[in-house]
Amino acid sequence: MLTEEETIEILKKTNSLLEGHFILSSGLRSEKYLQCAQLMMYPDLAEKVCHSLAEKINNEKIDFDLVASPALGGLLVGYQVSKYLKVPNIFVERVNNEFTLRRGFDCKNKKILIIEDVITTGKSSLECSKCLQNFGGKIVGYACIVDRSDGGSKINKVISQVSFNIPVYSENELPKHLKNIEAIKPGSRKN
Repeated sequence: MLTEEETIEILKKTNSLLEGHFILSSGLRSEKYLQCAQLMMYPDLAEKVCHSLAEKINNEKIDFDLVASPALGGLLVGYQVSKYLKVPNIFVERVNNEFTLRRGFDCKNKKILIIEDVITTGKSSLECSKCLQNFGGKIVGYACIVDRSDGGSKINKVISQVSFNIPVYSENELPKHLKNIEAIKPGSRKN
């Protein structure tokens, strides 16, 4: 299993940790952004990180029979981790800016572990959960590569490969140094 330090080194090596002024999918602002899509560009390194996350999940002894991820960010992570956990994998995707289950996927009466790339507020994971519950699934846990919530997530317990304490700010409470940097929105959510 990788240590947090080893994981951080991989994130740095793959340019997955960016610096600037970012608008997160939650609407909050940050001077650092974790772009795990950059990690996924390097299958050998992504495999190491996802395998390590799968080991952490196994150590938690959670009873589940399906992995689900919100597309697009969690898609590859969920797939890779489900491969190590030897359970089926599905994903939800946005249609008209709301998550839905498509492509013939079924989750009725399934115990589901939600897997994401990054969790900050937990909004995408919780939207994913609500969608799957509407289709008859039971959510039993949450996991991600990076937990950057620092206790600010609406999810009580998250299994993560690495945790970061990266401050986030509302647009009205930006520190001076961020006010002078143009904000960019690198995520996939429209609002």
